[in-house]
Amino acid sequence: MEYREIGKTGMKVSNLGFGASSLGGVFHPVKEKDAIEAVYAAIDNGINFIDVSPYYGYLKAEIVLGKALKNIDRTKYYLSTKVGRYGENGINQWDYSAKRVKESVYESMERLNVDYIDLINIHDIEFADLEQVCKETLPTLANLRSEGVVKHIGITNLTLSHLKYVIDHAIPGTVESVLSFCHYCLNDDSLVDYLDYFESMGVGIVNASPFSMGLLTEKGAPDWHPAPKALQELCRKAMLHCKAKGKPIERLAVKYSTSNPRIATTLFSTASPKTVLQNIKWVEEELDVLLLNEVRLILKPRFRDTWLNS
Repeated sequence: MEYREIGKTGMKVSNLGFGASSLGGVFHPVKEKDAIEAVYAAIDNGINFIDVSPYYGYLKAEIVLGKALKNIDRTKYYLSTKVGRYGENGINQWDYSAKRVKESVYESMERLNVDYIDLINIHDIEFADLEQVCKETLPTLANLRSEGVVKHIGITNLTLSHLKYVIDHAIPGTVESVLSFCHYCLNDDSLVDYLDYFESMGVGIVNASPFSMGLLTEKGAPDWHPAPKALQELCRKAMLHCKAKGKPIERLAVKYSTSNPRIATTLFSTASPKTVLQNIKWVEEELDVLLLNEVRLILKPRFRDTWLNS
């Protein structure tokens, strides 16, 4: 496992990070015992960065993760959670106000059984008024940072230009990291266009979803996936090409996404201990450059196709 610093935070994290959304049953029902064992498997095998949100499973992911963290030495991991996006009974909710943000941080700490958060993120800023994010949400988190309640501050989003806007308009030094998803994977590497900018601003980079929310898997994209159908069909073609060679596309996808030294960590999510160990093994292997080039050729007609968040 490689360890890279997130920007200038001092947090040296494993280049493969554990995304805890699956613990909330976001993708399919999970067994709580397996989910907790998956967290143990990650920490015991070198992963030291965990990301979650109160939105995942409408609090369930944080609750299950908190049960696991009770039994793990706090010095063995960096913990990231989020504010701003929530939900209840299948209904999405957003609230980026100072009052709700502060409440949310303390509520998350209680669910997670910790007394501080290493990295607090403003979740999916494209759903927020970006001026409110800059003038109200971020200053509130900065106050919590000065009090030691949170150690570092980040922002997350699908649309990369929104991340740049907030960094440009916030008080310098407030935003310490960005979390971008589905923009550094086999079918879309548009994150690279922003690496120079983020680095020039001293902002660290967290990448998420090496499998492009299921596009780059043998199982295929879920029914709700927002990607254009033409892209989904090409990803399936790429998957079948890898499968014909006896090499699962997941193996190539996770290795590719974790191989860029300018990206601190890449988050994957599972509630299966076996899958955790499999992904760690793949990350530690050599990148299959020949297969990568073949897959890129297949995906070229729809390369960098994206979609709106939902």
